[in-house]
Amino acid sequence: MSVAFREAVEAHDLDAMSAVLAPDVTFLSPVVFRTYEGREAVMQLLSMVVQVFEDFRYLDEVTDGDSTCLLFAARVGDRELQGIDYLRHGPDGLVTELTVMVRPYSAATALRDAMAAKLEALTSG
Repeated sequence: MSVAFREAVEAHDLDAMSAVLAPDVTFLSPVVFRTYEGREAVMQLLSMVVQVFEDFRYLDEVTDGDSTCLLFAARVGDRELQGIDYLRHGPDGLVTELTVMVRPYSAATALRDAMAAKLEALTSG
C-alpha cells in the first residue's frame, strides 16, 4: 500500500490518500503539538499540507515488513526542506500510523507557522 500512498501524494489526490488510510489512523509530527487520530482528522491536516508544500517530490523509499520510509524534499515559502513520511501498515495494507519529520529547523519553523495559520483560519472561519 505504500506505493498507493506515494502515488496519491505525488498526484495531490486527496480521495486516493484517504482510501489508503485506516479509519483509525494516527498522525504524528514535531511540527504539530498533538496527535491527530482518525481518517477525517488526518485528511483535514493532509489537505492543508498539500497547500503548504511547494515543489514536493519523493526522493527515496525503503520498505521493511509493515513499515515504509519515504524521503521527500519540498519548499515552504523560501525555505527548502527535507523530510520523511514514516508509514506503518496494518494487515490489510492500510496506513495505520503516519509520522512526518522535517529538517532543517528553519524550514520546520516555516512549516509550523504556515500550518498554524491554516489551522487558525479553519477554527475561526
